[in-house]
Amino acid sequence: MSTLSDLFEAIVVGDRTRAAALTHQALDECTDPATVMNQSLIPAMEEVGRLFLADKYFLPEMMISADAMNAALTILKPFVTAGTLKAQGKVVLGTVRGDLHNLGKNIVRMMLGGAGFEVVDAGIDVPAARFVELARAEKPDVIGLSALLTTTMPAMRDVIVALREAGLRDQVKVIIGGGPVTQEYADDIGADGYARDAPEAVPLVRRLLGLDDKLQKGSGL
Repeated sequence: MSTLSDLFEAIVVGDRTRAAALTHQALDECTDPATVMNQSLIPAMEEVGRLFLADKYFLPEMMISADAMNAALTILKPFVTAGTLKAQGKVVLGTVRGDLHNLGKNIVRMMLGGAGFEVVDAGIDVPAARFVELARAEKPDVIGLSALLTTTMPAMRDVIVALREAGLRDQVKVIIGGGPVTQEYADDIGADGYARDAPEAVPLVRRLLGLDDKLQKGSGL
């Protein structure tokens, strides 16, 4: 197997140490960082998502794979900063005001990172005004809102209202997710999309940004 194939397998099985070593090896072999991302990291996390949705992987396996991917991504990050490796887009993620749950958001962050997106983590218990600040400062393509409590779900609507009042709503897509959240609620508050879990978040963001259309037209990732 090639180094890129070995890296793909290391991420899928969740071997963090081997994933990091193989990423260094691929770069030492003068493999373009974008090729490492497009032929190893992104397909690996797509495979992990497929296994999760097929009930062959569960949350622990997905987290271990995401951790291995993050080890590889950390090595590639300087190439993103230097402009050698172009991010697919920028996503701001945060758990809304009043909600202190972090796990789901963190898994989405790792999955999106593995799919080639730049992710800004706003943290937990994030007020609507903070999301507005980040929308202005970071100019993200997507804002992702997480809530695990029914009592904090209304804060998602508050963020959308705040973005609209700030004149920013048309400049960014808003997606929501979390245990009690539904597609119906997303429609009700005017969100652009809903993801049931982390593996669904990646294709949702890609679809909202038209990346799948670009791929089908042959422009690549």
